[in-house]
Amino acid sequence: MSDADHHEPFGGRTLLVVSTNYAPELTGIGPYAAQLAEHWAESGAETHVLTGMPHYPSWRTDAEYRGAWRVTEKRAGVTVHRRRHYVPPHQTALRRGLFEATVLGHALVSPPATRPPDAVVAQLPSLAGGVAGARLARRHRAPYIPVVQDLMGAAAAQSGIRGGGRAAAVASAAERYALRAATLVGVIHESFVPRVTAYGVDPDRIRLVPNWSHVRTPSADRAATRARMGWGEGTPVVLHSGNMGLKQGLEVLVDAARLAPEVRVVLMGDGNQREELLRRAAGLRNLDILPPADEDAFTDVLAAADVLAVTQRASVLDMSVPSKLTSYFVSGRPVVGSVARGGGTAQEIQRSGAGLLVAPEDPAALLSAVRKLVEAPAEADLLGANGPQYVKRHLSREAGLARFDALLTEVLADTQGRPRR
Repeated sequence: MSDADHHEPFGGRTLLVVSTNYAPELTGIGPYAAQLAEHWAESGAETHVLTGMPHYPSWRTDAEYRGAWRVTEKRAGVTVHRRRHYVPPHQTALRRGLFEATVLGHALVSPPATRPPDAVVAQLPSLAGGVAGARLARRHRAPYIPVVQDLMGAAAAQSGIRGGGRAAAVASAAERYALRAATLVGVIHESFVPRVTAYGVDPDRIRLVPNWSHVRTPSADRAATRARMGWGEGTPVVLHSGNMGLKQGLEVLVDAARLAPEVRVVLMGDGNQREELLRRAAGLRNLDILPPADEDAFTDVLAAADVLAVTQRASVLDMSVPSKLTSYFVSGRPVVGSVARGGGTAQEIQRSGAGLLVAPEDPAALLSAVRKLVEAPAEADLLGANGPQYVKRHLSREAGLARFDALLTEVLADTQGRPRR
């Protein structure tokens, strides 16, 4: 084996990644798509990404891209093909459907002009990304690998979005099509396997590819960060970071702040429920709703809090694992999960040993867990310290990317020498 072969295992290959979310988005699935594509580009592959205009989690198109229909740019060795789509400022089934339809339509009408790819990898959600990936793979007679970050069929029914039942049926049909067309299916958590097999996918074609921690270890002085944020040393701070959507059920944190004026509750992020949360929190002096932290300061802010919160609506039994958890674990602070037991989020908190679980949508139960941790700092520190250890053992970037390399290698080896369909 030559040095080039050793250092560039995918040299000479052309890969297409389809992901509606991508860098410069800093939260959600965008960072994972970007780090994966950049890794494959570094591994010698001619790597292309078909994506949308940056819009998450604010659900507003970034100013730099407004008015553009198509953009092709080079980012870290990856050729990124952006296509315009509708961005709904508020979520309803109709608006979400229009979002997906415009993503899919523009992707299929104006696909990237590349050499025929050796493999197509798509991230679900969105639905459009999965269907577009399957159609483009079929067009080029290339193997197709959907990666399940979440499944929207059940989520639409549970979301509380008006028209969710009808949306769930459409979403399930799209997911069934995207998954049954796959050569292999990647899932980020084993709890997705029953749902994927229910769509008719052979369990032998499913591979586990967990997300990794994509943020740096905190490095700033904790007291200095608290002072910069205006958090007094004697004031317990509960922080939620990430998307402010219906599924998160962040009203529980607003109500907790109302019950406990001695606790400072911080909601840091953006999303289509931000304005509603601001209205609900009117008059609360111990609650802050802040924009997302800069990438360089993000984990330092997490580490400066006393407790990190992850919340979901009681109706949501979510098999997915929110990307915020991998960042939370890196911070070294204890996590309180106000989520349904049995879901992927609850399982991951229990597995890590980095936090406590309480019933969802129960502000009193959430406050009880927070007070328990604040009043027992040694226990809180012990739980918090379990997070970085869990990341080191199971969620390192190197391990995560290696699993994707193995998945891609398996697909390419399986199709070696076969005529394109």
